[in-house]
Amino acid sequence: MGLQPLEFSDCYLDSPWFRERVRAHEAELEKTNKFIKELLKDGKNLIAATKNLSAAQRKFAHSLRDFKFEFIGDAETDDERYIDASLHEFSNFLKNLEEQREILALSVTETLIKPLERFRKEQLGAVKEEKKKFDKETEKNYSLLEKHLNLSAKKKELQLQEADNLVEQNRKHFYELSLEYVCKLQEIQERKKFECVEPVLSFFQGLFTFYHQGYELAKDFNHYKMALQINIQNTRNRFEGTRSEVEELMNKIRRNPQEHKRANHFTMEGYLYVQEKRPAPFGSSWVKHYCMYRKETKKFTMIPFEHRSGGKVGDEELFILTYCTKRNIDTIDRRFCFDLEASDRPGVPVTMQAFSEEDRKLWMEALDGKEALFINLNKPNAKREGSAQLDKIGFTVIKKCISAVETRGINDQGLYRVVGVSSKVQRLLSLLMDAKTCNEVDLENPVDWEVKTITSAMKQYLRSLPEPLMTYELHGEFIVPAKSGSPESRVNAVHFLVHKLPEKNKEMLEILVKHLANVSKHAKRNLMTVANLGVVFGPTLMRPQEETVAAIMDLKFQNIVVEILIENHEKIFKTLPDTTFPEPISMSVSPPNAPPRQSRRQGQRIKRPLAVYNLCLELDDADSHSFPREDTPTGSIDSLSSQSPTPAFSSSPPVLLDGNHLIMDSGDLAGWTTNLPGQSRPSMVSWMNIPSANPAATNTALSTFFFPNPATGSDRAVESAAHRKARAVYPCEAEHSSELSFQIGAIFEDVQFSREPGWLEGTLNGKRGLIPQNYVQFL
Repeated sequence: MGLQPLEFSDCYLDSPWFRERVRAHEAELEKTNKFIKELLKDGKNLIAATKNLSAAQRKFAHSLRDFKFEFIGDAETDDERYIDASLHEFSNFLKNLEEQREILALSVTETLIKPLERFRKEQLGAVKEEKKKFDKETEKNYSLLEKHLNLSAKKKELQLQEADNLVEQNRKHFYELSLEYVCKLQEIQERKKFECVEPVLSFFQGLFTFYHQGYELAKDFNHYKMALQINIQNTRNRFEGTRSEVEELMNKIRRNPQEHKRANHFTMEGYLYVQEKRPAPFGSSWVKHYCMYRKETKKFTMIPFEHRSGGKVGDEELFILTYCTKRNIDTIDRRFCFDLEASDRPGVPVTMQAFSEEDRKLWMEALDGKEALFINLNKPNAKREGSAQLDKIGFTVIKKCISAVETRGINDQGLYRVVGVSSKVQRLLSLLMDAKTCNEVDLENPVDWEVKTITSAMKQYLRSLPEPLMTYELHGEFIVPAKSGSPESRVNAVHFLVHKLPEKNKEMLEILVKHLANVSKHAKRNLMTVANLGVVFGPTLMRPQEETVAAIMDLKFQNIVVEILIENHEKIFKTLPDTTFPEPISMSVSPPNAPPRQSRRQGQRIKRPLAVYNLCLELDDADSHSFPREDTPTGSIDSLSSQSPTPAFSSSPPVLLDGNHLIMDSGDLAGWTTNLPGQSRPSMVSWMNIPSANPAATNTALSTFFFPNPATGSDRAVESAAHRKARAVYPCEAEHSSELSFQIGAIFEDVQFSREPGWLEGTLNGKRGLIPQNYVQFL
């Protein structure tokens, strides 16, 4: 379990548990700050001490290996998991690179030192300043509150009103500062993953330039490096969407905190001052407690808590409430007081003081006290406005819009990301949703309606439905498979759940997903890859019933569900799922540096490493033989989003990332020619611009490049592979006497394809046995 989300509504309660969660986030940021400082120190040593290069590399590798990112929520996306594992992968790379003991000139100032220093000073430094303000305001708020509560009720009314106004202004300022601090804490927790890892990745690109002896090692690392950049870019895209949603929720709660209180099993909870009586000479004292009450059981719980002493929590006290009575100022020299009596202490009332008259009224109502004023604390959220329905008109609206988009704008850059003018969108929606004018609207006319107006109207219609298209009821079930499991098990689970949707919802979803799949096929022109479409339509097709920070953190998993629908729409909508629920999803994750081995007993199709799945490029190879496409993770080379410019260069693989340019083997700079409108910051890695008329040839060509495979159907490939040498690219431990064990770099003699699918036969150190085909590379 990672860090718990910080709910904005808890800023107004300021409970002990809220403070504990804040401290956990602060501790994690401090750990990150120390890690960055150590990393910066090691990087500078690497520049200055070339004679001690090997020792500095080992220390740097050690720092990377021992650090692990924490995450918010209960699960990570595949991209985040591989980002987390990337530091360990970098560490392993440095250990191998240490064998190359040549003294090389190395400059990492621009690619590693400055970005990390900037992140530490501008981002982590800003959070530290916010923490100082927050701690100072906490002290000020509760000191002023105690002083205010100690005011005599016999003072003049004007003085009391001025004091009340001062306390209220100070409280509002404290809540504002608390909201901003919580927002900043969670933002930096999400931001740090790609802000820390991306400079490290750039540093590794620089290493390849100066290490001629490490060229072969760099080629082996290249596929993982590219996959990681995709993971970072996907994480960045999801972060941008999540941040806007969090800010919107924060503003909603800021405007009306009472309506956004989280539902829980307590009827009322909050801070009260409890009078503790002492022997006669010493009078009495008032101690702040966090109190919770459940009306059903009449149980009242008090926990002493002091914000100013480091958040120390006292012993919990619980009693059964008998009755509650309001205390008037003529019986006690304090305002906002009321008495409680416990069943185990009859005749001995406990006097409590609320923060304000309104606060006392809320407690009196919850406790069924005398003079209670009814206030509905559990006011349900207002129903979403909008007349959109899944009726005949609704289907007509979507079909008309899809037809116009596919006819006029399928190649428009940033399709569905570029938004239309709000007034025009509303006008178009009102015309389309009116039965009298719907058929008269001509969406094929570019003069009247821009494509961005039509796409925005479509999204607005879907968001205006009383319930999201994939329903509140199944929302949690759709999220579960996106958080874990293999690609195949995820597809099976989503396939099963789609057929649990109401018939109209499923029909509308099929129409929409089929269209989005068509849009993604034109990604080379419109830049709308499957991942980008997932970012746009995840919050549109799915949303939780209750808006919380924890729910917003699941936005990235909503995007993954939509990506699965788009990539597998033929299977999901055209075939029926199994009658039983899909196999349980495993939470385990395979190590990123070793591919799954082929099972000789099950005879399954050969599986390739995750990095190869991610390199789903489209190759222009009319002579390639296609084979059944394997399920791939959502992160692909096309997932670099609209932020990635499209350079024009040959199909030679890049070997260096320098700033914002890809440098080819020939040393030429790839030109940066295209940016998506509205995006100002170019991505560090561009698309590999390898054109293709046959998408099915993609996996064939990549398979042949990384792991020659007879499944491509080429007899010549089989003949040329027979009796060849091969080198191990992953270590392997034999699981059967007929298999070979080996380490990275082992050379196999007389390698032939085995009768066992996905296996080779070869000789190592005089012993002949079976080798997993996807663990070796032919020489």
